[in-house]
Amino acid sequence: MAGSSAVREDDSLLSRLDVKLLKLETVLALVSGFAVFSLMVFAVVSVTGRSAINRPLPGYVDWIEQVLPLIAFMGVSYTQRNGGHIRMDIVIGALKGRALWLAEMITVFAMLVLTILLVWGSWAHFARAFDFAAPLWSRDSSIDIGIPLWPAKLMAPLAFSVLCTRLVLQLWGYGCAFVRNDPSPVAVPLIQSAAEQAQEEALHVSGGGKE
Repeated sequence: MAGSSAVREDDSLLSRLDVKLLKLETVLALVSGFAVFSLMVFAVVSVTGRSAINRPLPGYVDWIEQVLPLIAFMGVSYTQRNGGHIRMDIVIGALKGRALWLAEMITVFAMLVLTILLVWGSWAHFARAFDFAAPLWSRDSSIDIGIPLWPAKLMAPLAFSVLCTRLVLQLWGYGCAFVRNDPSPVAVPLIQSAAEQAQEEALHVSGGGKE
């Protein structure tokens, strides 16, 4: 299951890299948020046009197809950094110390292998659609109004590449925690208890939380 988590920061190289990558992840997550907002705008324009002048937004479905990859992929690394993806904690939640960090390392490594394969496959899919010699650099386009599809297809390998970088940093963090038996490593999501979650929410509401 998904749980609330915190990520420790310090002056180590790993933590500095984590913070720098977080800035990029935050930008991509914001892009994903704006994409969600744009869907609402498209819907309002299309419905208003149909109702007012009997003319909906041209290529409405085509535009939706272009926006969906932004929503689906751009926030995946940001969510991974904060431990927000759904997972089963029945076994891992009962582990402590090196056993916990080893289990996390195995999980993250498996995710990294899968994500590398996704980068490879999605890049090949993009390459089939992109051609410098073709009009608008595109070998294929949307059915209705002919929007080039390669920009949307590029979003998947881009987002998965950022996720690969995040997983490498987390693998590094869990590896250091395993070697040092560190109870609170940096650059990895640490699952919070219900009491810790309540305390953090109280600090946030009162304005005493970390900016």
